[in-house]
Amino acid sequence: MKPPAFEYRRPETLEEAVGLLAEHGDEARILAGGQSLVPLLSFRMARPGLLIDINRCLELDHIELDDGRLAMGSLTRHRSVERLAGLSDRCPVMMEAVRQIGHVAIRNRGTVGGSIAHADPAAEWPLLALVLDARFEVTSARGTRAIPAQEMFSSYLQTSIGTDEILTRLEFPLPPLRAGSAFVEIARRHGDFAMSGAAAVIDVEDGKVVDARVGLMSAALTPVRAAEAESILIGHEPTDDVLGRAAAAVDGAIAPLDDVHASAEYKRHLAQITTKRALTSARDRARGAG
Repeated sequence: MKPPAFEYRRPETLEEAVGLLAEHGDEARILAGGQSLVPLLSFRMARPGLLIDINRCLELDHIELDDGRLAMGSLTRHRSVERLAGLSDRCPVMMEAVRQIGHVAIRNRGTVGGSIAHADPAAEWPLLALVLDARFEVTSARGTRAIPAQEMFSSYLQTSIGTDEILTRLEFPLPPLRAGSAFVEIARRHGDFAMSGAAAVIDVEDGKVVDARVGLMSAALTPVRAAEAESILIGHEPTDDVLGRAAAAVDGAIAPLDDVHASAEYKRHLAQITTKRALTSARDRARGAG
């Protein structure tokens, strides 16, 4: 299929890009890696009058890992994160999630910022952002503002980024070194859309959970934090029984929909399975770190 006709601009700087957005507003769409937008154009589900290709805005392509955070520009490719030295040991949940994104060719072109801005509830980066309490910066001709992950995803494929704003920077606080984390995803084939996925972080001190993060993808119109499951874990020894009760509690936090990949009932079943597996791996890693 072919996309509808559109104007194409390729700014050299962020300042030029936000100027074009200010001028064209709702008629414009940002093109980065194109792994989400180009299919929408081809199926004519998106009909922008102007495409603004930001790939020459090199100030948006950078990545930094230190002891407590991972910060990157919105043009950072998935593959750059996957190849980042030290990340697999420092934050397993992130590395395991990134390696589930499509295939290598997709990870070579797709961008982290593009995945966040697209806000697919079956995507890995929005879930990671929610579980790790990420913070985003968006820029317009009016200036720059910050958006916490909890306020970013408003509905299906919708975010709180304004029509005149560009996502420019992403910052992910990393769990403490003693914490364990894990990501588990179930799809029909590797690279397919996930039928279910869960991310977990468990911080254990003196044998009891002092902090817990539990999140799910493909479970609602947006990624989901399972607050009840987290509360079951905190303050208790992470035994198999406690993890099982926490996994069962995610059922009250999700609202999956039927689709071509799985029924809503089956997704509810999978959500508990992926959560239990992620929690178990995170618990075991926390014990190993301790």
